[in-house]
Amino acid sequence: MARQTFAAGRFYPDHPETLLEELDALIPPMEDAGKKAVIGALVPHAGYMYSGRVAGDVYARIRARETYIVLGPNHTGVGDRFSLSLEDWETPLGDMRVDTELAGSIMDQTRLVSSDPSAHAMEHCVEVQLPFIKKMFPEAGFVPLVVSCGDIDELRSIGQAIASSIRSSGKKVTILASSDMTHYEPRDSASVKDKKAIDALMSMDGEKLAETVLTGNISMCGWVPSVIMLFASKELGAVTPELVRYSDSGEVTGNSADVVGYAGMIIS
Repeated sequence: MARQTFAAGRFYPDHPETLLEELDALIPPMEDAGKKAVIGALVPHAGYMYSGRVAGDVYARIRARETYIVLGPNHTGVGDRFSLSLEDWETPLGDMRVDTELAGSIMDQTRLVSSDPSAHAMEHCVEVQLPFIKKMFPEAGFVPLVVSCGDIDELRSIGQAIASSIRSSGKKVTILASSDMTHYEPRDSASVKDKKAIDALMSMDGEKLAETVLTGNISMCGWVPSVIMLFASKELGAVTPELVRYSDSGEVTGNSADVVGYAGMIIS
């Protein structure tokens, strides 16, 4: 059985036609010549009305790949620390196929990662990315991996395992880190903190990003998956980071006193 939707009707529309209309509005048209062979990317995971334009700008720039690995933070605390899901996933646009071959290879490469569907059952960070992927790349497979805390050596090891598995597969793969930035602070302080985290992301230094977030008290919920994404991307030869867009929830709500930040970036 496919993993059933949890965030549909909450974070994004659950009616297929309405969802497609919203995705069309969020994803800007772009000629193939403007798209890139993206190795890693950062995309937000809030409700589409808040962060969807940032996510849409990122997906518009990604060239079609065979598989998308979606790394996200475990908000619920349920399940193993580094949990894969091997079942297909239901979306309002049709089921999405998990690339079990690549997922299995990752687990073969590191004992830190295990298959635990309970970690995914009520987690939204991966699910909100799937309609974008399904709309833009309908034939693609994906690998869902939600992660909790880990020391820097563990995160580096998982990044290396992902990179090794991608190389061995011979497939064209993009690694997506699903994360929002600073949560529920005034725009003035949130933007300062987020700039520090974005600068660390742009340096493509996973260790620097971890240190920046932890010492700077930055409430970037997906810093762990972002660190893993950076380690894996560098291992795969990525050299060019690009900040696609930065925004915050206040641009929608009109409330700049209490915002959540959203950043979108690609690495090729």
